[in-house]
Amino acid sequence: MKQLLITGFDPFGGEAINPSWEAVKLLDDTIGQYRLTKLQLPTVFGKAAQQLLTVASSLSPDAILSVGQAGGRAGITPEVIGINLREARIADNEGNQPVNEPIIPSGPAACFSTLPVREMSAAIQAGNLPGSLSYSAGTFVCNDLLYTVLHHYEGTSTQAGFIHVPFLPQQAKDGQPSLALDDIVRGLTLAIQSM
Repeated sequence: MKQLLITGFDPFGGEAINPSWEAVKLLDDTIGQYRLTKLQLPTVFGKAAQQLLTVASSLSPDAILSVGQAGGRAGITPEVIGINLREARIADNEGNQPVNEPIIPSGPAACFSTLPVREMSAAIQAGNLPGSLSYSAGTFVCNDLLYTVLHHYEGTSTQAGFIHVPFLPQQAKDGQPSLALDDIVRGLTLAIQSM
């Protein structure tokens, strides 16, 4: 079987839970053609990517899929692109709050996902779940991770990408969109099956 390294984040921004990790840890250990290795990452600039790359160097995965929380989004959204920018509206979990900093000073302005994001998005929608492509992974730790991993694996056979998921119902306030945990798990499963 192929190896998939799949990651979620710890809670941040005052939240008690993070739907990305809550969903990732509930995924089956094998999905489609992949055997999954699950990893929780800290919501910290630089450190999240370093931990992922350290595990990946010993695992040599065929694919890497990171999952993150996007409060305010209504659907499960595979990311098309990561940009070379750190711009934090809030501090990360170690108090870092960079503004207008490149992630990799010598790197290109952007890196595109090497996972089949259009097929992944279509599979989520075919499961009658809210989902669409996203063309902005933001400028917080999620984008930091996506860009760093894509840059690291550029030109190799290892595919990499990122999916944002909505708040869980217990996180949503004042009418914010949310999605049940079971639906997030099902959406991620459908996306992986389409890879």
